[in-house]
Amino acid sequence: MTVRPATLEDVDAISASEAANLGADAWSHGLVEEGVAGRLPTVHYLVAEEDGRLLGHAVASVVADVAELQRIAVLADHRRRGVAAALLDEVVALAARAGADRVLLEVREDNEPALGFYAAHGFVEIDRRPRYYRDDATAVVLERRVRMDQ
Repeated sequence: MTVRPATLEDVDAISASEAANLGADAWSHGLVEEGVAGRLPTVHYLVAEEDGRLLGHAVASVVADVAELQRIAVLADHRRRGVAAALLDEVVALAARAGADRVLLEVREDNEPALGFYAAHGFVEIDRRPRYYRDDATAVVLERRVRMDQ
């Protein structure tokens, strides 16, 4: 498996992954294309692939000293095989290269598997955002410091 920056050739597969993994919250094909094409200056798309097949994708935004993981999604038949961990590791590395001090993200408070995954990868809760999601669910804000000296 390889994790690499997305290219325009990946847009259709990323859009399909968005639809399969995020349903009504999926980003449009046009928005994905804008981000992959580099027309959203702070946004970085990464893909995990194996034998030419996209297994998952991640989207991060880096502004000054803060990176935000906006998306991480893995095809259902490749979950629990290290794909999300590889994508997350590359997001953290990208954040460090860009000079960010920390990576932030939000997770639904009822998404126990995701909360456990991020905790296992060094993220800690720093805040909560009540009624953050469309259905009024609360978001848990998680943070991971990028540099070991912090």
